[in-house]
Amino acid sequence: MTDPAAAVEPGVDVHEHAGVGDPNAHHHSPEQIRSEMRVYITVFIGLAVLTAVTVGACYGLKLPVHTAIIVALIIASIKGFLVAGFFMHLLSEKKVIYGVLILTVIFFIFLMTLPISHHANPFGS
Repeated sequence: MTDPAAAVEPGVDVHEHAGVGDPNAHHHSPEQIRSEMRVYITVFIGLAVLTAVTVGACYGLKLPVHTAIIVALIIASIKGFLVAGFFMHLLSEKKVIYGVLILTVIFFIFLMTLPISHHANPFGS
């Protein structure tokens, strides 16, 4: 076997040399890491606050059931956007992922309207 350090110039760190051509090499700077951590912590705090708002809306506001469900779904959608956008990095991905996400939302809305249309016309006549 050959030593990977032998292929690199003397005095050059092997791990540093391995990062050449790495598309994520800019993520290794301390400033970039601090910036990303700040975003992740902010999103985490936002998720915690939205969870508290969901619990408060459920127990504290004494909303009617239909209204409480709508409020909970709106809050859950916001939380889902935060998780998908920041933790799953969908905000920086290609258009195909956005297309799939939009198709999922359209399908979700369609599925949510099925019980409403069935309730309005239960016998199909």
